[in-house]
Amino acid sequence: MSHPVLPRRAAVPARMAPAALNGVVKQYCGKCHNDTMKRGNLTLSRFDVATPFGQMDVAEGMVAKLRAGMMPPVGSARPKGDTLDALVLELETRLDSMAVLNPDPGRRTFQRLNRAEYQAAVKQLLGLEVDAANYLPPDTKSDNFDNIADVQALSPTLLGAYLRAAGDISWLAVGNAKASAGATTYTMPKMASQTTHVEGAPYGTRGGMVVTHTFPADGEYRFGVNFFHETTGAFAGGLARGEALEIAVDGERVALIEVDRFMHASDPNGVAQGALPVKVTAGPHKISAAFIPPRFQGVVQDLISPLKYSLNSTSNAVAYGFTLLPHLRELTVTGPYAPTGVSDSPVRRQLFSCRPTSAASERPCALSIVNRLGTQAYRRPLTDDDRQGLMSLYDAGRTTGGSFEQGVRLALEGMLASPDFVFRFERAPSSATLNTPYALRDIDLASRLSFFLWSAPPDPALISAASRGTLSQPGGLEREVKRMLADPRAQALSTRFAAQWLRLPDLDVVTPDIRQYPDFDEQLKNGMRRETEMFFDDLVKRDRPVLDLYRADYTFVNEQLARHYGMKNVVGPAFRRVKYPDATRRGLLSHASVLTLTSHATRTSAVERGKWVMEVLLNSPPPPPPPGVPDLEATPGSDGARPLTVRERMEQHRKNPACSSCHKMMDPIGLALEQYDVTGKLRRRDNGMPIDSRGDLWDGTTANNAGELQAALLRRQDALLRTFTRNLMAYAVGRRIEAHDMPSVRRIVRDAGGQQHRMSAYIMGVVRSPAFRMQKLESSTTVESGPSGASSRFH
Repeated sequence: MSHPVLPRRAAVPARMAPAALNGVVKQYCGKCHNDTMKRGNLTLSRFDVATPFGQMDVAEGMVAKLRAGMMPPVGSARPKGDTLDALVLELETRLDSMAVLNPDPGRRTFQRLNRAEYQAAVKQLLGLEVDAANYLPPDTKSDNFDNIADVQALSPTLLGAYLRAAGDISWLAVGNAKASAGATTYTMPKMASQTTHVEGAPYGTRGGMVVTHTFPADGEYRFGVNFFHETTGAFAGGLARGEALEIAVDGERVALIEVDRFMHASDPNGVAQGALPVKVTAGPHKISAAFIPPRFQGVVQDLISPLKYSLNSTSNAVAYGFTLLPHLRELTVTGPYAPTGVSDSPVRRQLFSCRPTSAASERPCALSIVNRLGTQAYRRPLTDDDRQGLMSLYDAGRTTGGSFEQGVRLALEGMLASPDFVFRFERAPSSATLNTPYALRDIDLASRLSFFLWSAPPDPALISAASRGTLSQPGGLEREVKRMLADPRAQALSTRFAAQWLRLPDLDVVTPDIRQYPDFDEQLKNGMRRETEMFFDDLVKRDRPVLDLYRADYTFVNEQLARHYGMKNVVGPAFRRVKYPDATRRGLLSHASVLTLTSHATRTSAVERGKWVMEVLLNSPPPPPPPGVPDLEATPGSDGARPLTVRERMEQHRKNPACSSCHKMMDPIGLALEQYDVTGKLRRRDNGMPIDSRGDLWDGTTANNAGELQAALLRRQDALLRTFTRNLMAYAVGRRIEAHDMPSVRRIVRDAGGQQHRMSAYIMGVVRSPAFRMQKLESSTTVESGPSGASSRFH
């Protein structure tokens, strides 16, 4: 694969004396950043280049802006030659030298398992898939990540949620022959098209949904369905005939429901229409509810969407598109009724690794299970106190529950409710002193490494390596990193780290207007996100250079997304790697995911796209708008004769002097991407007018299209690589990156340069950094105490 040739790195500028550089700062920066103006809430009146560590936050902010070429801003006077390069080099040299003499790994409060980590921990421990959203509140994000310790607040409500989850999950794992009937409802997004086959459903069906449901006991269950009323006769006049919905358990049909025009409503008792009794055994089963097409299929009638699409409507729509094809809205599973017992299941087999053959063998078998599960749940070898506490729960459950299984269930509930499962404690050595860095124990390092690379707890091999002390030996940590990156669980780097860094979850709240973009549906949105995640995962798997994020001439598409992009010869739902047919697309900036999440429902947004690039790729967020300034939406969208283009709206908005300075930075970036519409499709016109995407970028260069913007970004590769590294480090260590971390960030980038900036160099660089391998002792840090490993806390 060929790549654009990057410009040769500039020669190292000649060193200048700090006094001379102070004069540069005063002349070119002090006009705006002084005690009077305080532009950007920053004053440099007392800043001294000779001692930048005295104002480290300010110094690192200057370094970031200078490396990105964003200061002084376009239109302001700039010093001649390589003076600015000399300034930033002097700042970096002094900051990095101080960091070598006084390393600061930073500090972090304890972390708790967030939703994704909790689900992964339960899946790894029990082989049981749960939806943590049913128990835990939404995770608070900081710097776009949901694993930042400082914002993981605790409350009685949250602790109660963990306790309730522990009880429910332990019963689901073991099974409950005395379970009372309950109902679980699965909902289909309204934007999902249901005209084609859904993966996992029986072949020959269309639409509907496929879910994995864990049944608590053997018994009779009822499957109920509801439909979107627009599709079963409310508008079609009852013409939806000949359709039937098949309910299947593990691919075997258990019910066939004939669809009629009144099935969109529930009965007076609240039971979903079509509820049918079916006998199902305990444990997880794949349930599908999909339509069997009629023998004769005529033309699909749809008032709004093209014939190949169906029920696509948004909350602000004044009318629905409708079709003669029914659409499933909800699947409800209710039961068990008259439970008869608990059959064996994969979850139970993973839980009960031994079976007692006599009363005397019950407790030794339970101890074996507790040792195995407890080590995995607590992510460390059990202490005698741990073992004693869990076995006391087993004894209590065995006595009150009357069986070996109920004893194990209560011990399991105790594990899941334990702070050692829910929280990620890191114990300091007893010799540690306050505010002094110390090396993490191998067992704590194992958890950091596993949650970084897998977003899941360490596996037995990693726990074993940590218990032997090999992670702190030369080469030990590196061997584990290589092993873990080769494991499929390393996909979490794409679905968790990259997705959050690139703000892909924002796709969930963006819905392009269906009248303007009628082919946009839930499947296309999911495909957009999948493309970007697979693209990043491929870079990790093939150990490609990080710069491929911005210049790659290939991507991953399935048939629907390829059709959206105008690509040919891609058939089927499977994603595969394809090369772009021309240079109109390259790297992340041409991904539909990024282009859609930075747009509005009815139009593109040069502001949002420019802001995304500044914040996500360059770590140079624009300041918030001053109070009282109307946002862009208040700018008139029409001149009376025709709608305004995005450029015309931007130019009107920038006439306000309070808006001009920031928009000069953002707008040209976003305008360079105007060749892509709201959904990432290529276009030539905006509101009937030819696209005008030319503009002068933040560093004075010109960009007339996405390709020239890409080239401009790659000329600032230091800024791109440092931004990527600081985000990777923040995700890895679970805290915000501070000024004292930036020398480590710069070192990682420098060292990776000798390895062609490959992904593994950055991942390994983060793992080797003091921020990842070390910690500072603070007053609330857990400290080792005594030979048993019991802990105490400073207060």
